Amino acid sequence: MASVAAVPELAPVGNVGRIFVKETKYEFVKLMRTRSFSASVIGFPVMFYLLFGVANKHAYSDNVHIAKYMLGGYAVFGLVGAALFGIGVGLAMERASGWLEVKRASPMPPQAYLAAKCASAVAFGLIIVSILTTLGIALGGVSLSLREFAMMLGLTVVGAIAFASMGLLLALVIPANAAPGIVNLIYLPMSFLSGLWVPIYMLPKWLQAVAPVLPTYHLVQLMLSVFGYQQRSVSLLSHWVGLGGFTMLTLGASWLIFNRSQQNA
Repeated sequence: MASVAAVPELAPVGNVGRIFVKETKYEFVKLMRTRSFSASVIGFPVMFYLLFGVANKHAYSDNVHIAKYMLGGYAVFGLVGAALFGIGVGLAMERASGWLEVKRASPMPPQAYLAAKCASAVAFGLIIVSILTTLGIALGGVSLSLREFAMMLGLTVVGAIAFASMGLLLALVIPANAAPGIVNLIYLPMSFLSGLWVPIYMLPKWLQAVAPVLPTYHLVQLMLSVFGYQQRSVSLLSHWVGLGGFTMLTLGASWLIFNRSQQNA
């Protein structure tokens, strides 16, 4: 009888799926229980929106409801913060502490580790946007249809994934002990210059000229387009191209840096 070659047994797809789900669950619970992370990532955009959005619930500028405009701006501010601090700072610290090496040595698929962090960033972004929307409707005089809210949630998922790629790149290149400060030095000016805190048309002209090179500008313009508040002089397609190009660039740079570090290890 002819011998039959042994075929390596593959892990059932269901088991792999459960690994991804469990890793995501534990990552989300860990971040939620880390008060310094969850309270600040959720609390800061909520506090700023109450101060600058809800406080201007009766203000209009060129037929733009300021509280509604700020809802889009601080939604982007919140989801970007969740991605950069959850992945950029968190991954940098885990890499420095050796936890990343422990994860790589385990039988868990490496993709599950990154997928869990990305999914947790998306979840925090959805929580932030839902809270801001509730505050806007309840206290800020914002009117929002279900279609607009659904579009906001969809853009939150897209934006969180895009900036998760930036967080991954930062985690690979910045030292863990300086990660929070460096991320803030990038995150806060980028948010201001993109018009996340105040309508971009209120900024000086020379600052407005800087905005189109920033990924946060493209994301907030897409978010504001849900309300019809985007800059009309620029097409929405260019914002999608800008955000997509930024994501591909940061993912490609992360892949190159990671491969080089493995070769030098």
